Amino acid sequence: MSATVNSSIANPDSKDASKEALGQGQPARSAVHKNYKGFVAGVFSGIAKLSVGHPFDTLKVRLQTNTQFHGALDCLQSTIKSEGVRGLYKGATPPLIGWMFMDSIMLGSLTFYRRFLNENLFTNPSLRPISLSAIRSSDLNSEHAPTKLPTLGHALAGVLAGWTVSFIAAPVEHIKARLQIQYAADKTKRFYSGPIDCTRKIYRAHGLRGLYHGLSATLLFRSFFFFWWGSYDLLTSALTTHTALSTPSINFLAGGISAQLFWLTAYPSDVVKQRIMTDPLGGALKDGDRRFKRWGDAAGDIWKGGGVRGFWRGFVPCFLRAFPANAMALVAFEGVMRGLPE
Repeated sequence: MSATVNSSIANPDSKDASKEALGQGQPARSAVHKNYKGFVAGVFSGIAKLSVGHPFDTLKVRLQTNTQFHGALDCLQSTIKSEGVRGLYKGATPPLIGWMFMDSIMLGSLTFYRRFLNENLFTNPSLRPISLSAIRSSDLNSEHAPTKLPTLGHALAGVLAGWTVSFIAAPVEHIKARLQIQYAADKTKRFYSGPIDCTRKIYRAHGLRGLYHGLSATLLFRSFFFFWWGSYDLLTSALTTHTALSTPSINFLAGGISAQLFWLTAYPSDVVKQRIMTDPLGGALKDGDRRFKRWGDAAGDIWKGGGVRGFWRGFVPCFLRAFPANAMALVAFEGVMRGLPE
């Protein structure tokens, strides 16, 4: 089996895996067309991710921000008992809309940054010593060594794409988190009646800055995309070289496992982010007194309340969600990519 994989995620630009790094050598018109396909397919990726993953996410956020639950199972049983199954999808509207855009922008920007890094850093003659030091020996022995993006390049592109999508993700995740921690089954007793009401109230009281509350924490959290996309490249190469699995199976496994590796490294920063995003904004919003003015204040509060274990509250549903949600998102993405006309 070839040592490269025909994967739109591994290389959103190219159906030909031999041109994995960024579709180099292809006409500009082809690259633009395939970027468009990635945007469309990314919309369906976001829908699949939310459908599978949102109930897990609701449990995760509630465990992260409330100590009344004794674990994931207790949180699940309490939520269904008091709010029904619909309670697991509370706050789903913002991420449904947001993830369609986020996955599209994530995949599109990831493609762009891969190409940019490959053309301007890893294959730049003036930076050749730096470029060669970042490329695996197996890549150097490959006939495609001059155009194949090394694992470090995939990892760096992941960070840049993560930062880019953060400017959409921050307000979406902010609104979602505030809706998810409303426990009253009676809608009339909730502070926010829904995502539009939540957005309107925060904007009126604190403006655009209020909606982007937690942006810096979001940027830090998505810096750990370094491990996600770096490990995805390593896993894809390893599974292709050492197994006889089909390309979709390799994409499914590499996507799910790399997502779990990402959460193993990024989870503590996500706990801090959620504390910041669910902290009362105060002022004209009249939702309570603000407790955390800085990232360190939230982290310190978590440490005081639970020590190291406090940074891992809600990890089980998050880790269980990572594989199926991201693997199914990949299946949806690849299926739409194959179905779209050339």
